Parts: sequence; C-alpha cells; structure tokens
Amino acid sequence: MERLKVLVVDDESRMRKLVRDFLVKKDFEVLEAGDGAEAIDIFFATKDIALVILDVMMPKMDGWQVCREIRAYSQVPIIMLTAKSDERDELLGFELGVDEYISKPFSPKILVARVEAILRRTSGLAADDVIRAGGIEVNKAAHEVTIDGKSIELSYKEFELLTYFMENQGIALSREKILNSVWNYDYFGDARTIDTHVKKLRSKLGAKGDYIKTIWGMGYKFEVDAQ
Repeated sequence: MERLKVLVVDDESRMRKLVRDFLVKKDFEVLEAGDGAEAIDIFFATKDIALVILDVMMPKMDGWQVCREIRAYSQVPIIMLTAKSDERDELLGFELGVDEYISKPFSPKILVARVEAILRRTSGLAADDVIRAGGIEVNKAAHEVTIDGKSIELSYKEFELLTYFMENQGIALSREKILNSVWNYDYFGDARTIDTHVKKLRSKLGAKGDYIKTIWGMGYKFEVDAQ
C-alpha cells in the first residue's frame, strides 16, 4: 500500500526532524519545507499530499498566508502549529479553514495521533457510507457533500460537523458534546470554535443551513423542516 504523504512546514529544522521521525515510524512519507514560500512550491508540485502540518510564524510567508493559498485550491486537512496561545489566533485559523490547532510545546505522540485520526476519518470509511436528509447527501468515503445533486466544498472540520449533525438528526446537542465528538477529547477549545464553524457551515449550505437550529444557552440541533 502506498504511504500517505504529509507536508511538514516549520522554519526550525529541529522541530521538523522531531515531527518527521515520529511520522516516519508510523509509516508516513514526510516532505519538509523551511518557510512558507517553499511550502507552497512543494504543495503545488506534489499533487497527492494527504495532510499539511503548518507552523504560524515563518520567514518569507507566514502560516496564515500559506493556509489562504492552499485553501484557494484545496480542502486538504491542515494542522496549524503555533507558539502563541491567543484564542484570537485560534479563531482566525478556523476562519481560514484550519482543521486542528496545536500550541507549542506539544507532545509529538498527540500530534501523530491527530494526524492518524484525521486521515482515518477522511480515507478509511466504507464506500457505501452515505447519509441523506432534506436534499443534502454526505458521502463519508468520498468526503463529498451535495445539495440537491450539486457538489459543495467544505473544509475537513465543516464536513465532520455536518456529518455529526446529520447522524444525530432531531437530537439536541450541547456545545460540549459537539466538541468532544468532533474535535476529540484532547481539544481544549471553547464554544466560539463551534459557533464559528456553524456560521460558516450554514452559509455554505445556503437555504438548507436553516436545518441547523440554535438551541439558546445549550447548543444546536439538526432538523429537516417538514414539507
């Protein structure tokens, strides 16, 4: 089986080596870039990169700009690394389509576990795993969403969030439950992370965004309106 490619972007060679060594042990093929400009060159020259691990603070082009450039063409999963713990940075990252956000210093084992979890969910599901509701169709294996037969582009986390909502139709879901289920137990974020994603998801769903009901003071519920 062909090894999955992971692009690691960080201006610290020691950090790249640390991450690379852990990923290689798990049988990933690792590509490295020392700055944002090099990362863009490698990404667009290598068509089958499965995931990007991206540092924020870098020379020539920072991680935010790299993320913008990649997101203009691709929904490849992106894990952002940062030395800052400012939640404004975290929210900006999610606005730009970052899928996971890890603050330095971090455990390489946790990072690899997140990489494996993302790739397992994006590529390891049954081909017939399709959910349908109210004209929305989610194909979990192909990682595709269509509305009334027309394909729409979602980020990895938006896709996960929509899938979770549709698998729990009619059930009131607290923000804590959504965080634990979609962002996993080791994510220490807050409710604004979910609210940001729901706002973007509703926008991309157009009129069908109304299926995601806000339960004030608690969370959300996915419910298809009766015709």
